[in-house]
Amino acid sequence: MKRLYFWFALAAVMSLMLAACGSAAGDNHLESIKKAGVIKVGTSADYPPFEYVDESGQKTGFDIELMAEIAKRLDVTLEWVDMPFDSLIAGVQENKIDASISAFNYTEERDQVVDFSVAYYDGEDAFAVAEGFAGTIANPEDVVAYKIGVQTGTTQDGWLTGLVDEGKLNEANLFRYDRADQAALDLKNGRVDVMMADAIPMKALAQQLGGLKIVNEGVVSSGPINIVLPEGDTELTQAINEIIKQLQDEGFIEALALKHFGQ
Repeated sequence: MKRLYFWFALAAVMSLMLAACGSAAGDNHLESIKKAGVIKVGTSADYPPFEYVDESGQKTGFDIELMAEIAKRLDVTLEWVDMPFDSLIAGVQENKIDASISAFNYTEERDQVVDFSVAYYDGEDAFAVAEGFAGTIANPEDVVAYKIGVQTGTTQDGWLTGLVDEGKLNEANLFRYDRADQAALDLKNGRVDVMMADAIPMKALAQQLGGLKIVNEGVVSSGPINIVLPEGDTELTQAINEIIKQLQDEGFIEALALKHFGQ
């Protein structure tokens, strides 16, 4: 009798467990976020004016304000997770974060492992040097003659790595950094000759640090900027795309660009 009772009890427990699992599996990612009331978003807050930490220790910038408005319209609380840039895509893949916004450009390689929102801004690349730089960078590939710094995992890093793979750039002259501001400091202090980054953050860093100047600007590796989302996450992607479209139609994104970029 005790044995029979044991099997009845075990069956009841397993039924409850299966029901709970079935309920969790039935929720799509967007529903789970809304039930929790929180969306966890990764960023690398070292890329002004897109994302950075202000004097009071608060995250701010174009991407920060944009994502805050998106979370508000999703009717959830925004929880920031600050991570190195080259960890953000893996963070989305591994479900450590729900999404990532950090001036991400679409690439075919990235699209193999994550999805992207519609573009919310178009970017360009820039090459910066110290004020006393005596060389010439008339064309982007002129950088192969110099020591160049870049943030790890960016499209600029990918473009420069391509030059290494083609035998045009000596790998010993390519210096990768976890943070863009670290690269800019090394540029100012003469440890590298040139730095490549997105144009707007590069201009902001040059102004912030002083002693740096832009010598070449244009579309080399960058382009449309998007939010990174989990692969195949149709519902969340659609919801965020609809909000971005609303914000574009309302002039919100244009006003945000004027506020942070002056354009």
